[in-house]
Amino acid sequence: MTLHRVCSITELDDRKPAGFELGDTPVVLVRDGEAVHALHDLCSHAEVALSEGEVTKKGIECWLHGSCFDLSTGAPSSLPATEPVDVYAVTITGEDVYVDIGTPTNR
Repeated sequence: MTLHRVCSITELDDRKPAGFELGDTPVVLVRDGEAVHALHDLCSHAEVALSEGEVTKKGIECWLHGSCFDLSTGAPSSLPATEPVDVYAVTITGEDVYVDIGTPTNR
């Protein structure tokens, strides 16, 4: 387990991506109400930061070519991406948000 405290949940705006570096791993967090999703912060198609995109009904959308990724599974929901991005386990303790980057939950 590679658990990192990332931020306070109060620092995350609802349905707005926020990028973080956890060691050598770029992670994007998306708060959706009381839930927080953590995904690898690189589009599997163009390797640009997903945290610079936006959250839509389909998931998180890459700003460069419009690929969308499901927040829970990391699966692409629109082209041109065909490969998923890693999804990481999130634990919220009090107001602290922790992410386990050790083993993606979708692999």
